[in-house]
Amino acid sequence: EKEKEELKKKRQSYQARLMNVKELISKKEGDELALKKELEKIENEGKELDRQENELLKREKKAPWNVDTISKPGFEKTVINKKAPRKAAEDLTEEEREQRMKQFVKENEKLCKQYGMLRKYDDSKRFLQEHLDLVCEETANYLVIWSINLEMEEKHDLMAHVAHQCICMQYILELAKQLDVDPRACVSSFFSKIQQCVPEYRQQFESEIEGFKGRIQKRAQEKLQEAMAQLEEEEKQERMGPGGLDPADVFESLPEELKACFESRDIELLQKTIATMPVDQAKYHMKRCVDSG
Repeated sequence: EKEKEELKKKRQSYQARLMNVKELISKKEGDELALKKELEKIENEGKELDRQENELLKREKKAPWNVDTISKPGFEKTVINKKAPRKAAEDLTEEEREQRMKQFVKENEKLCKQYGMLRKYDDSKRFLQEHLDLVCEETANYLVIWSINLEMEEKHDLMAHVAHQCICMQYILELAKQLDVDPRACVSSFFSKIQQCVPEYRQQFESEIEGFKGRIQKRAQEKLQEAMAQLEEEEKQERMGPGGLDPADVFESLPEELKACFESRDIELLQKTIATMPVDQAKYHMKRCVDSG
């Protein structure tokens, strides 16, 4: 922050001097040769300022959410009422994680949806500060699942909105990991910084959201395909005959002359057709027909 402020002052001084010299030259006041030399000197200073500002910007872009850029001002270190520490997620079995998630959703689903529907950063900040128990991995996981379900229901705009809220939560959790603090201590800092950040930070944030939405859309499509495949399999199982064959599959495998018999439901034609076929083929197809029901 100090370096940025110093560069800002240098830039203001540079612009004032540049305008002054250019004005003197245009009015032909003073020693023209000396003024042109001064102008060249000032322009070189401007190039150096450009270099310093670009260098600062590059450094900031490499660590946009670190301690220096996020935790000041207003980083809450002592305002959290400590609860008994929960067992770390990585120490839980799959069954324990699933049970914890179920319990969390049972107790907090309404609040998670309220947070997911908020639109203004200030409202989100205030809501999370009033419900600090929501600042956790379970909320982020719930919002991911909700986003997928909304996309599957073709509620694309609502999915995009919930995805934004999900990324906010994930940024808070990631910031807490970087700082090695309770995630609840990072709420105010995150929302303050995301509203005040330079365009490059905002672009990174928006890029994260777009990438997340793309992954949600892909997963929703996969789940729809899985659901369709499961439905087709269930329908196939329901069609299965006593011999375990699917009537539709058996019908498609029949010779055209036998298909015509079944389509017309002509028993006499069926008997004549079978009589004209080789015995082994006739037995094979008729057995499959019986097994498929």
